[in-house]
Amino acid sequence: MTILKNFFQNARKPESIGGRLALSMMNAFHNPVALWGLTHLEIPPAARVLDIGCGGGKNISNLLSRVPQGSVHGVDYSPVSVEKSRRKNRAAVLAGRVSVLQASVSSLPFEDGEFDIATAFETIYFWPDLLHDFMEVRRVLKENGVFFICNEAARPEDAENWIKMLDLSVYTREDLSRTLLKAGFCGISCYEHPNGRWLCVTAQKPCGPRRRDKS
Repeated sequence: MTILKNFFQNARKPESIGGRLALSMMNAFHNPVALWGLTHLEIPPAARVLDIGCGGGKNISNLLSRVPQGSVHGVDYSPVSVEKSRRKNRAAVLAGRVSVLQASVSSLPFEDGEFDIATAFETIYFWPDLLHDFMEVRRVLKENGVFFICNEAARPEDAENWIKMLDLSVYTREDLSRTLLKAGFCGISCYEHPNGRWLCVTAQKPCGPRRRDKS
């Protein structure tokens, strides 16, 4: 059990050979939910997109095909993931259409208002401080920019074993909507797959300065 748990810990932060194997598996296994989720995201062809927790780089490829005049920039706090994403998208990296940096969502290495779209596929389960991290995503989005979340698990009761094994957090649509509102997003839309498990959410950064909450 310890060996199995150690292997699956690579879903949180891929490391060494086991991490490389886990990334290849996640690229394959998570792609169906990612492709479904992307049907609910409108992406301008010249958009500048940030993929947070880019893992093995499959979603960088998926996004790149949707922005023929744009660019995709990935971040991941695992150096193994950064290496894998760069290799998978090598041609686009060399062409200057893709960049991948090692960084945490809690402190993104970008200026305010750099991106039209920020995506988070199968990753917010591991974010250390959801409200703070959502606010950090909001910071790097342009006005009217869109934050897109795509999760394969949307009900804690369906993921109890994973929660125990990986020490992750599974959020319902209500959890995400409430936290996004607190982080200053608006125009929140939630989409559930007919299988009752997959969930994607879009939220918009409003124009102008954020109004202070009255309390």
